[in-house]
Amino acid sequence: MTDAASREFCPRCGDPVPERSEPLPGQPRDRDAVLCNACYFADFDLVDAPDRIEVQVCSGCGAVHRGNRWVDVGAEDYTDIAVDEVSSALGVHLEAEGVEWGIEAEQVDQNTIRMHCHFSGVVRGTYVEERVTVPVLIARGTCDRCGRIAGGYYAAEIQVRADDRTPTTEERTRAVEIAEAYIAEREATGDRNAFISDVTGTDDGVDLKISTNQMGGGIARRITRELGGSVEEYPTLVTEDGDGNEVYRVTFAVRLPRYPPGTVVDPGDGDGPVLVRSARRRLKGVRLATGASYEAAYDEGIAPDARRLGTRDDAAETTVVTVEDDHAVQVLDPETYEAKTIPRPDYFDPSAETVPVLKSRAGLHILPENGPGDDDR
Repeated sequence: MTDAASREFCPRCGDPVPERSEPLPGQPRDRDAVLCNACYFADFDLVDAPDRIEVQVCSGCGAVHRGNRWVDVGAEDYTDIAVDEVSSALGVHLEAEGVEWGIEAEQVDQNTIRMHCHFSGVVRGTYVEERVTVPVLIARGTCDRCGRIAGGYYAAEIQVRADDRTPTTEERTRAVEIAEAYIAEREATGDRNAFISDVTGTDDGVDLKISTNQMGGGIARRITRELGGSVEEYPTLVTEDGDGNEVYRVTFAVRLPRYPPGTVVDPGDGDGPVLVRSARRRLKGVRLATGASYEAAYDEGIAPDARRLGTRDDAAETTVVTVEDDHAVQVLDPETYEAKTIPRPDYFDPSAETVPVLKSRAGLHILPENGPGDDDR
């Protein structure tokens, strides 16, 4: 049989079809393989593109609705979102090799972005290129998360209070910062259920409403880990879910310590005032008269029966007059400027010219300088 007799001809135009390798056993034959190049490329589309794409974007957080859920895409603006959506929607012919492509965005108006797409590749040994334009319509909406926040939804409430006192401004601010940092960490992992729906200052502390009980407990424990104190939980049954499971809302009562680090107290045991350095589990500190360590009895915990004398912030810098001996030093009274002999604690530096002192009903005492371990919670 001659070569001419064995050649195949295009069923459309009758021209000879270039010889092609036969498919392997079990592989389907490409139905377009019988066409010549002219007829093949007459109906060929290098790119499969939709007529338009509509993207639903949350106007609150910028999340994109994909399938049946909202996804945080981390895009800087809607153009980035449009590029991602178009890139996902475009399809390139399977026979194309060495494909190169690019997308240029044209902002038509606030809600429409026209995406100009250019593709090129090699098919049947022939270089082909194609340009398509896909309009992207931005539809703004509200995701489930932002809707819950706007509606004031919460599952846990954290009430930050203090034992036998009012939390300081610094403590209130820090408690909120701890909560915000915790939620930010969860958001960074892609957790869209993480949010704070409300922060309210009260006369005796601050209240925070948190999206889940698990996160409420985590924040409460982190607050006490840094600021000291304790946490108690008070669950309240609010409803049942679709499966009949009871759903509870939990109030986490954070009780900051009666004597926070930096407080000076007199335990009344005859050994003099104590500068509190830790208020977790058991009150710990340093004796101002000697520099010795102090730790409350186990049954007293962080709230022993003590008299509050002041805080580190109440201290004043004064002049060292002379070092009398290993147990006494003479300094100037910061109020009367009289020379007074007071106890010399172990942490006193005999070469110091000035020292911080606290004047209280217990007398005049030298405070340790801030250093490692001070204000340890």
